[in-house]
Amino acid sequence: MTVTVALCITAIAFVFISGANDGGALLALAVRHRGRSAGPVLALLVVAVGVGPNLFGLAVARTFTGRLAEGSPDTARLVFLAGAAAAVGVVLVLTWGGVATSLTLAALGGLAGAGVVLGVQPSWGRLGAVLAVGAAAPLVGVAAGWLIGRAVRRIPAVRGMPRLVSCLQLVAYGSQCLAYAANDGQKMFAVVAVAFAGDALMPHPWEAGDAMVAAVFAAGALLGARRVARGATSRLLTTRPWQVMSAELASSVAVLSTAGMGVPVSMTQSVAGGLVGTGASEGGRRVRWQFTVPLLTAWLVTLPASFAAGSLAGLLLKGATS
Repeated sequence: MTVTVALCITAIAFVFISGANDGGALLALAVRHRGRSAGPVLALLVVAVGVGPNLFGLAVARTFTGRLAEGSPDTARLVFLAGAAAAVGVVLVLTWGGVATSLTLAALGGLAGAGVVLGVQPSWGRLGAVLAVGAAAPLVGVAAGWLIGRAVRRIPAVRGMPRLVSCLQLVAYGSQCLAYAANDGQKMFAVVAVAFAGDALMPHPWEAGDAMVAAVFAAGALLGARRVARGATSRLLTTRPWQVMSAELASSVAVLSTAGMGVPVSMTQSVAGGLVGTGASEGGRRVRWQFTVPLLTAWLVTLPASFAAGSLAGLLLKGATS
C-alpha cells in the first residue's frame, strides 16, 4: 500500500515536472512575438496532450513500460517508482536553474539505474538504440531548421506578410503540440498508467488518466515558462517571428519522424536544435554559441546523474521492502 501511494505521488510530480520542463519550453517559445497572452497557446498544448493517446496510440509509452526491461509486475512498479523519482529530482534541479534538459533522457537513465539495482536487467541493446536516435534528434532539428530558415528567407515580401506569418506560426505551433503529444509527452502516460492502474502494457488509452495528466501538465507549464524563458535556450539567438515559426516546424519534424517507431525523442533538445539551425541559416554569427555550452553540459550530465540517482533510489527501496 505504501509503495502504491508513493508511486502515485511520484507520478503526479513527474507529470508536473514534465509540464515545467517540456511545457514551459514550448510555451516560452510560442508566446514570443505573438502579441497575445499565454492562455490560448497553453490551451492548445494541453488539449493536444490530453487527446494525444487517442489520436496517436501509445507506442512510445510502451517503450518505457515494456521494451527496455523485463521483470515481474511488482518489481516493475518499484523500478518505476525509483526511476521516476530520480528523473524528477535531476530535472527539477536543472529546471529551477532555468535550463530545460531532456526529461526523457532523465527517465531512461533513472529507470535503467533502478532496474540494475532491483534485479531487472535492462535491455541494453534497445536502450542503446533509443539513446542513439535521441542523440540524433537535435541534429535533425538543426538540419531542418537550417533548411526551413533558408526556404523562408527566399519568400519575397508581399503585402499582408505579417498576417500570413502569424497564421503560419499558429500552424507551426499546432504541429509542434501534436508532435509532442505523439512522442515525448507519452512518457507521462507510461508513469501514470503504472502508478494508478498497475498497467504496464496499456492496451488502451486510459481516459481518466488523460484528463488528469493534462491538468497537472498545464499547472507545471505555467510555473516553468518564466524560468525557462530566462534560460539558455531562449538566449541562443534574438528571434524574429519567422525564426520562431521555423524552429517550431523543425522540432516537429525531428520529433514526429520517430514517433511511428515507438522511439522517445526529446522535444526540448529538438527545439534547441531548431533554433540553432534557424539562426545558422543567416550565418554562424547569428547564433550565440556561448549559450549552447550550458545546454550541452546539462544533456551530458542528465543521463549519468539520473542513472546514479535511480540506482540510489533503488537501493533505498530495496532496503525498505526487504
